[in-house]
Amino acid sequence: MAVARKGWTVIDCPDPDALARFYADLLGGEPRRGAGGQEEPVSDRWVELTTEDGWKLAFQRAEDFVPPRWPSGERSQQMHLDVYVDDIAATEPAVLELGARALDTDDEGGKRGFRVYADPAGHPFCLVRQS
Repeated sequence: MAVARKGWTVIDCPDPDALARFYADLLGGEPRRGAGGQEEPVSDRWVELTTEDGWKLAFQRAEDFVPPRWPSGERSQQMHLDVYVDDIAATEPAVLELGARALDTDDEGGKRGFRVYADPAGHPFCLVRQS
């Protein structure tokens, strides 16, 4: 028996509104200001996004944010998101137009099945071919 259940995936960033908008454009849903699950007023330090398929992401302002470096043990990514798509090559231009940056797009002619990008705040995420 589980002792907990899933909650928010919280991502530190310098601008919660901008990063929430990026992920809303990528995954669907509408960002909204929240209180970080706390008994406090709504704040610009915390923005929530529930995607159209129910994924719950939150974006939290982190002062003096230093983005991860991929791949690097010195400033490791700590975590990343896998985003499933039908066609990676067809999706890539839209992701770049939204503000993502390509990190590793050598998918070995499609054999590897994923490509790595950074969101506008520098967090790595992967476009993964959905099988």
